[in-house]
Amino acid sequence: MDEKSVSEALKKARAEGKKRNFTQSVDLIINLKDLDLKNPEQQVDIYAHTNHSTGKKQRICAFVGPEMKEEAKKVVDTVVTPDEFGGFKGKKEAKKLAETHDYFIAQANIMASVATTFGKILGSRGKMPNPKAGCVVPPKANLGPLCERLQKTVRLKAKVLPVVQCSVGKEDMEDSVIADNIMSVYSQLTHALPNHENNISKVIVKLTMGKVVDIR
Repeated sequence: MDEKSVSEALKKARAEGKKRNFTQSVDLIINLKDLDLKNPEQQVDIYAHTNHSTGKKQRICAFVGPEMKEEAKKVVDTVVTPDEFGGFKGKKEAKKLAETHDYFIAQANIMASVATTFGKILGSRGKMPNPKAGCVVPPKANLGPLCERLQKTVRLKAKVLPVVQCSVGKEDMEDSVIADNIMSVYSQLTHALPNHENNISKVIVKLTMGKVVDIR
């Protein structure tokens, strides 16, 4: 797969799509093959980084100690310190927090308290602070670069069905930008698979309400 074939598929997806009264996302769908997803070692769960934003602002919440509170407020959407955890003991409050944020960062030395208070709610949604995404940080870490990176991060998961799907842009973005995002995601996924491109069955692009278009 190369950038030319991706660009051609994007043009076709746009041409075959109908104008909607909202800005559609551009979705990438990759079908996998020859993987035993019952084997945890062959399941897919990676964070792929793109060179450009996907067009959706990622809302970030940070669980940090008081020493990081003010600095964290400058770069994340919500800050929760341990002395505020008691306000989230009810499921309603914790669910609201989980549903309104995309990524959660946690200071490493309070991770046990985070797990106790938020584990069930965040864990069931796959949103617990994840070291794979760099979201478990040491005390007094500089959260700025991490938050910038998370704005250009997509999670690829295949644990039950052999398919991964993610948003790689918005229809009002240039094809060259979206194509670059697609190539970045594809490259990182193939490197994570045991047999690399041989584990890829089909690659598809589509607008939110549009028809699927094969890239390969």
